[in-house]
Amino acid sequence: MDNKKAPGEDGITGEVYKSAFEVFPRYITAMYSGCLRRGVFPKRWKTPKLIPIVKPEKKNSDEFSKLRHICLLNRGGKVLEKLLINRINHHVFTHDTMRKNQYGFTPQRSTTDAAMAVKGFVEEVLSEGEIIVLISLDVKGAFDAAWWPSILNEIKAYNFPKNLYNLSKNYFSQRSAVLSSDIASIHRTVTKGSPKDPVTGQGTGTSYTIHY
Repeated sequence: MDNKKAPGEDGITGEVYKSAFEVFPRYITAMYSGCLRRGVFPKRWKTPKLIPIVKPEKKNSDEFSKLRHICLLNRGGKVLEKLLINRINHHVFTHDTMRKNQYGFTPQRSTTDAAMAVKGFVEEVLSEGEIIVLISLDVKGAFDAAWWPSILNEIKAYNFPKNLYNLSKNYFSQRSAVLSSDIASIHRTVTKGSPKDPVTGQGTGTSYTIHY
């Protein structure tokens, strides 16, 4: 945990959370073990604090799209997210369910690897005198529109352990967000999308997949 990063809605900083763990290591460990075993994501960790930030290139715009919303998550929830993702990744990679052309969110792979794979493919085809058509797609608001039922169906289809499915399902239920200012706070229910400040990286980048 980075002590300099802003806390979530509960106001608990990384420094405070680490200090609490030093005092109550067994209690906190047992709490997370119970969440993983029973498939429960505590409701108090499901409400991020929204911080609207104006995009540099759109400072003079009157459009709502000029704002990028950053979600400040509670530290306790970020730890549980990390535990969940680690176990999901372990299942995915030990059962070899990830496509070989998937580069985003894949350990030891990056966009540079994706670009080099395309380069190698292009050079091979051109050397044979063939023609290549390259299509690049950028899905607008991909993470904002992530549909939770579809994600859960994929988790079920790949035979994830029941506790991971239950924890993922509980993670997506009863979620909300709060936008606070000096004069008021507005709460809204959230039914889709991915927070823009998760420990896993989703919501902060692009998932690159190459199709030949």
